[in-house]
Amino acid sequence: MASRFASIISKGNNVANGAASALQAFEASGISERLEAARSQVEERFLEGGTVLLSVMDVLNRLLSSLDNVTKALDANESSDAGADLRSTVKSLTDLPISETARQDALSSLADTGNSLRKHVADMQETMRYLRTFAVTAKITGAGLPEFAGFAQEILERIYSGTAEVNGFAAHLDSLEKEVKVALSFSTAAARSYCETVPDVARALQDDARKIAEHRKNLAAIARDVSAIARGIQSKVASTLSALQVGDITRQRIEHVQSTFSLLDEFLGAEDGRKFDADARRRLENVVHHLTAAQMNDMCKDFHRDSQSVAKTIASFGEDTQEILRLREMSGGGQGHLMRALESGVSAAHEIVKQVDQATRQADQVSQSTLGTAAKLLEAIGNIRVVKTDIHYMALNTNLRCSRLGEEGKSINVVTAELRIFAAKLDESADAIVNGLPTLEAAAGRIVPASADPAGGLGENLTSAVGNIRAAACTMEDDLKVLYEHGREVANKISLLIGKLDFQRDLGDVLARCADVLEDVAGTEIADISDIADAVAPLDRKIFRLYTMVQERNVHRDIVPAMEQGTAAVAEATKVGDDEDLFADAL
Repeated sequence: MASRFASIISKGNNVANGAASALQAFEASGISERLEAARSQVEERFLEGGTVLLSVMDVLNRLLSSLDNVTKALDANESSDAGADLRSTVKSLTDLPISETARQDALSSLADTGNSLRKHVADMQETMRYLRTFAVTAKITGAGLPEFAGFAQEILERIYSGTAEVNGFAAHLDSLEKEVKVALSFSTAAARSYCETVPDVARALQDDARKIAEHRKNLAAIARDVSAIARGIQSKVASTLSALQVGDITRQRIEHVQSTFSLLDEFLGAEDGRKFDADARRRLENVVHHLTAAQMNDMCKDFHRDSQSVAKTIASFGEDTQEILRLREMSGGGQGHLMRALESGVSAAHEIVKQVDQATRQADQVSQSTLGTAAKLLEAIGNIRVVKTDIHYMALNTNLRCSRLGEEGKSINVVTAELRIFAAKLDESADAIVNGLPTLEAAAGRIVPASADPAGGLGENLTSAVGNIRAAACTMEDDLKVLYEHGREVANKISLLIGKLDFQRDLGDVLARCADVLEDVAGTEIADISDIADAVAPLDRKIFRLYTMVQERNVHRDIVPAMEQGTAAVAEATKVGDDEDLFADAL
């Protein structure tokens, strides 16, 4: 463009000396270089600003994408509700003291039932001792009667067999009582431990679950706030991109001023221009100087207004991005701190679960042992009944024989009658034991309630709940980290943008100086060119056709009134210009 203005001088040297000196004065003022420098700077700076704005828009899109990920993670947490799993596990922990009390009651009932059976077992042992005594007496009494010797020995062996069954029965009962005593002791200690530890641990876990839920609710609110701010910045960036057309408008208007001088140079070098004398040339140049000065002043006024609006919008970006970073800080660290607190509570809960597991194993063992013992006792009772029946019929058979023997059999008859009486007592004790066995089995079944969760299941539920919460926390932390990085990138980009788009500080001053120089060259008075209006009309039309905005045409007509010969051409140019203005406004 500088070469374009240099051509003004070279062409001007071929015309009158007055014209040449005017163009040389214009060149010497440095106006062409300044205009070209201003045009280049406007083009470069606004292009650079647009590039930065587009990069800000890109990182804003990534920020909003990160926000979508955070929102999805929050929605996923809400739908899976790992906190509900934790609360369910906490409820199971809270129910432990009640369950352990029920277990103690069942063990106590089992012990009471065992004690009641013990009495009947003792009765049977006492009966067996009596039977053994009568059997020995019968053997002694019948020593003189050969046919009773074998009978006495046989009945004595059956009594020994019955005694062994009763003693075995008593041994099973002793074993059961010992297991119940150990289990009851452990259950008492466990119940006391649960009462001391479970409420605090359960309360801590409940508090942690509540805090995690509140933290996520806060994160959701923060995500909504950040999203609103980011979309606000996005809208501002879009409006700023639209406002940057001031740069293109300014560049065009500078080019129109430059082209005005070129058209003047071409006109003066052409045949019609060479007909002008020095005074006419001087007056025409003066009018063009006033015209370009007016265009530059109007352009500077619009540029100052529009660039200030852009700068004000850009400055507001900084406040918005700081708000994004502040909201990020509000959410930072909370999840990690809550997870550490939760895992501390979970560790304590796992210790309780170990106790539950041990107590449950102990209770299962007692329950299974009790049911096994009940089956053995029932079998032993059957054997004892068989022994009792054998003794009864053997004694009855002996009574019949003794009756046939007369006086010799009387003494043995008395002994065998006693055997039958005491053998019948075994039935009474056996019936009492058989009646007590269902109570024993029922008590054994209550030791481990059917509705109670196994300790392993409780531990797995606890581990699973915490694992789900930890996984959700990791996902959330990762998404928040990405969100923070994007927020910081937005802040950095906007900080750079503020410096890049401070057009008024540099470009405004350059444009103002250009306008000042043009005003100095033009002077205070506008020359009268009415006498050469017809000759100048072609130049007027060419300059008028340069304009793409109504403002430029209005400024032009304030300096150079419409000429009659060019009315049709002016109307056509105005129509074209209006169409272009509509297109510019639409942009």
